[in-house]
Amino acid sequence: MSSPTMIDARGISKSYQRGVPVLDDVTLSLRRGEMVALIGASGSGKSTLIRAIAGLTPIDGSRDGTAGTIEMMGEPIQRDGRLNTGRALRARIGVIFQQFNLVPRLSVLTNVCFGLLGRLPLVRGTLGQFSDADKRVAMQAMARVGIAEHALKRANELSGGQQQRAAIARSLVQGAELLIADEPIASLDPASARRVMDLLADMNRNDGLTVFISLHQVEYALKYCPRTIALKAGKVAYDGPSCALTPAFLNQIYGAESEELFLPSFEEQTRGARSNGAAELPAAVAAMKMAIEIERISA
Repeated sequence: MSSPTMIDARGISKSYQRGVPVLDDVTLSLRRGEMVALIGASGSGKSTLIRAIAGLTPIDGSRDGTAGTIEMMGEPIQRDGRLNTGRALRARIGVIFQQFNLVPRLSVLTNVCFGLLGRLPLVRGTLGQFSDADKRVAMQAMARVGIAEHALKRANELSGGQQQRAAIARSLVQGAELLIADEPIASLDPASARRVMDLLADMNRNDGLTVFISLHQVEYALKYCPRTIALKAGKVAYDGPSCALTPAFLNQIYGAESEELFLPSFEEQTRGARSNGAAELPAAVAAMKMAIEIERISA
């Protein structure tokens, strides 16, 4: 039996300037427990779509008598340009950004405790009054992501990879059911990027967390996400198995822009495979070779 639908987004559009759509009638759904990548060349609308589903950017209102909607398990996140600002719904959605969104001068422990705000009484949350039990929960989350020893440091004393792991720990204590990540590894070195992706995959696999993650390089989608949605000029250009995202296929979608979706090392290996006759193999065998090569490079 298939998993229930976590996110149902229908007919969503967004324009910041009249007549210049950033999102153009986008429809997609995410099932509970999926880990789905969102890819696209620069300016394709990835960040706007991520923020719209997170309930941070209002979509456009009715157009031609139809209204866009985004629902989470049947509860509206936004409808016809109106956001649902309820705390209970917000607590079910964790959001991770490229720039971490930590308070630099506060301790890592306090930053992680902020993930509890949606479950605390409003006064306690506003004043940042966290109990010993709250701090134990935060410490457990930090231990899981490997930064417990940095709990009392200021957030700005951590490396970029450590700060992103603190942001993940904040989502862990939040108890989110859906984690939305907007290019969370774009500013990290390769080792830190793999560590962050491993953590997100572990949360997806072992906690049943639904993960929707915007990625700039397709290699990470191939390794970590069984399904990928590709945007082009604000429209869904592909929605299906990540294993289909070969350089040739992406070139059909994006043309020359597809080059920015691959790391240089991947392109070099791909050219090498072609020079050895991979292009002459039957399509199924060539796809298998590509998957093996991706796994080796991404490991």
